[in-house]
Amino acid sequence: MPVAGPGAAGRTLRSVTAQPRYRPRVGHIEFLNCLPLYWGLARTGTLLDLELTKDTPDRLSELLVNGDLDIGPVPLVEFLRNADDLVALPDIAVGCDGSVMSCEIVSRVPLERLDGARVALGSTSRTSVRLAQLLLAERYGVQPDYYTCPPDLTRMMSEADAAVVIGDLGLRSYLRALPEPDLDVHDLGQLWKDWTGLPFVFAVWAVRRDYLEREPEIVRAVHKAFLTSRDLSLEEVAKVAEQAARWEPFEARVLERYFTTLDFRLGTEQLAGIREFARRTAGTLGFDEDVRVELLDG
Repeated sequence: MPVAGPGAAGRTLRSVTAQPRYRPRVGHIEFLNCLPLYWGLARTGTLLDLELTKDTPDRLSELLVNGDLDIGPVPLVEFLRNADDLVALPDIAVGCDGSVMSCEIVSRVPLERLDGARVALGSTSRTSVRLAQLLLAERYGVQPDYYTCPPDLTRMMSEADAAVVIGDLGLRSYLRALPEPDLDVHDLGQLWKDWTGLPFVFAVWAVRRDYLEREPEIVRAVHKAFLTSRDLSLEEVAKVAEQAARWEPFEARVLERYFTTLDFRLGTEQLAGIREFARRTAGTLGFDEDVRVELLDG
C-alpha cells in the first residue's frame, strides 16, 4: 500500500521547513559504513536543517521506536520487529551484494567443525550476530557454544575457537591484521551471497509512521537529502576516503575500497534478501515470516 501521497519529492528540505514546529530529529550512526550517507549533508548545507543525534545503532533504534527520533537508521532485526510502526525509506540502506569487508567470522578451524565449540560474539549487533548464527546452523549444520565478550580479537581467540567481529575490528580482520597467522576469515556478506544468491541488508533508514502522517513533505525532503548526500559522496569517494583516513586507522585506499564495496541501495533485490532473512529467522526474533517492509511511496 502506498504511504503518503504526492508531496515534496522535488522540493528542498529548507523550503518545506520554513515554519516547522521543530527540525526533523534524525539519527546518525558514527560508524565508517554510514559515512557516505552523511558526508554530503554538510556539503549541501542540509545538515543545518536537521536535529542530528549521534549514537550507537542499538541506542538509535531504541530512540526511534520510542518516538524520541523521527527518522533514522535502524538495524534490520529491529526494523522487522517494529514494522507496524515504521516505514522504510526506499533506495537507502547499508548492506552488501557479496563481501561486506567489516562483518566476519574469524575461526581457527573449518566452520563445519564448530559444533559444540566456543564462539565469541564481540558485538551487540543483533543483525550481524543472528546472520552468523543462521549461517552456522543452516549452512554448516553446527550449533556452537556462543558467549558475548568485549571486541578484542586477541582475547577472543585465546578463549574460543572462533569469533564474530564487526566494524573496525571486522575490517582489520578482513585485511588480515590477526593475532595468529593461520586463522581463517569468513566474510558474512559473501557467505550469505554464496548461500542464497541475494544481497544482505544490515540496516535501513526508516520514519515513524505517526511522524510521516503529520509531516509527509518534510519526510520526503529528508529522504531526498540523504539520496543526494549518498550520490555526492560516491561521486567524490576518493575525497571522502582521504578525509576519513586522517582520523581512522585505515589508509585512504582501503577506505575507498570499503565505501565502494558496501551497497547503499534498497531496491527489489535487497528487499528479496530481507524477505529471505525474515523467512529463515521468523519466530526466533520476534516477528512473523510474512512481516512486511512498507516503503515510503515515491
